[in-house]
This record gives sequence, structure tokens and C-alpha cells, in this order.
Amino acid sequence: MMNRKDQDFLVQKIRTEYTEKEHTQLDALKAMDEKVKRPANVFAYVFGSIGAIIMGSGMSLVMTEIGTMVGMQSPMIPGIIIGVIGLIMVIANYTIYKKILGGRKQKYADQILRMSDEIMGE
Repeated sequence: MMNRKDQDFLVQKIRTEYTEKEHTQLDALKAMDEKVKRPANVFAYVFGSIGAIIMGSGMSLVMTEIGTMVGMQSPMIPGIIIGVIGLIMVIANYTIYKKILGGRKQKYADQILRMSDEIMGE
């Protein structure tokens, strides 16, 4: 059986889930930060996944019989080329991500700093 203090805490926790939350400046700052980072993150996930799939496809051509099953005479060279293309994409992904994120941070820096100054000045 729960003691009264634990029960009150649990009731309050559940109650806050059903009450309307007040939108604060901190919420707006978090939303702006997410707006800045989201495009770079989406690019990195998509581009990195595509690069990994391409690299894996090249590896599959080299290491398995898939190439000969689809009618390729010698899948080794195309497999290596495809794998290296995917590898280059995966390696370049972080650099491209940092450039996109840096550009977006530069674009929104004034707004983020102004909002954070307002919050810290309160």
C-alpha cells in the first residue's frame, strides 16, 4: 500500500498529463532550435541510409552470387565501383551535414540569441 505522499505525487503526475500546458518562451526557443536542426538531421539520415544501401549493394555483388544470377559475367569490378561510391557517400555525409547545420545556425543565430536573451533576462 502506498503512503499518502507517494499517492499524492502520483495523482498530481497523472493530473498534469490532462491539464492544458501553458506555452512559454522556453517552448518557443526549443521549437526554433528544432527548426534549425531538423533539415540537417533529415538529410543526414536519408543520405547516409542511401549511401549505406549503395555500399551494401556493391559488397553483395562482390561477395555473393547475386551478380551471376542476374546475368553479369564478372560482377567483381562493378561491385567494387558501386561499393566505393556508397562508401564515399557515407564518408561525405558528416561533412555535408555539418555544412548544412552551420549554414542554418548562421541564418537563425540572431533570432535564437534574441530569444535566449529575453528568457535569461526575465
